[in-house]
Amino acid sequence: MKLSLAYSPCPNDTFIFYKMFKDSSYNIQMHDVEKLNISLENGTYDISKASFYKWLSLRGQYELLNVGAALGSGCGPILIGKGDKSINKYSKIAVPGKNTTAHLLFQLCYGNFGVKKFMTYDKIIDSVIKDEVDFGIIIHESRFVYQSFNLIEINDLGRWWEAETDLPIPLGCIVAKKNLGKEVISQIEQDISDSLSYAYKNRNEVMNYVKIHAQELDENVMNSHIQLYVNSYTENLGIKGNRSVDLLLKKAIEQEIIQ
Repeated sequence: MKLSLAYSPCPNDTFIFYKMFKDSSYNIQMHDVEKLNISLENGTYDISKASFYKWLSLRGQYELLNVGAALGSGCGPILIGKGDKSINKYSKIAVPGKNTTAHLLFQLCYGNFGVKKFMTYDKIIDSVIKDEVDFGIIIHESRFVYQSFNLIEINDLGRWWEAETDLPIPLGCIVAKKNLGKEVISQIEQDISDSLSYAYKNRNEVMNYVKIHAQELDENVMNSHIQLYVNSYTENLGIKGNRSVDLLLKKAIEQEIIQ
């Protein structure tokens, strides 16, 4: 019986997992990352993309894989607005999901400021434009296009994290159920690593799959997205990546955001 593997339609995920999709070696499902976060609570999938925030709260049940993660520099969530308002505790803020690392970073930076409006990431720019909210926290491809809508950066939460910690920002990760066992989990990591290597070597083939699922269809945006979120930490979390994850957990516990 095939193991189930769930990831998002974002270019970095479809780029990484294309070979595993092509080979039909796993039962593939694709959903927005917040839906994947919620599905972790129910144990829906054997292997899943997750926000680091959600994995931290379920770390007893899921193993963090050493490959496939989204960490790095200059790639964090961005708080945006129109520039005519100052953020305060009454501000309406669009957040791309309650369980996302974007939400955790906002809490670490701003505490309990703002009235949160949770929605999928692709609705946030439009919500700010229509004044349904005062500010929005954007992730994924949105960071490459928000300026074209005359919106401005209020705070780059990734840059804030890097200034605070001198470490890469941990955003998304790949996790597997611990009860699969170490041998199976090790094979999963190898399969993801092989799939990533295939993507690097067969980029044109892989990009056809990426384009089918991308929210932003501009090829430059897709390539920028992959270049930013698929990097050395994706290949191997390494010492620095793991230090960043450990510090994220420590800070979240200190501020009593998670236990």
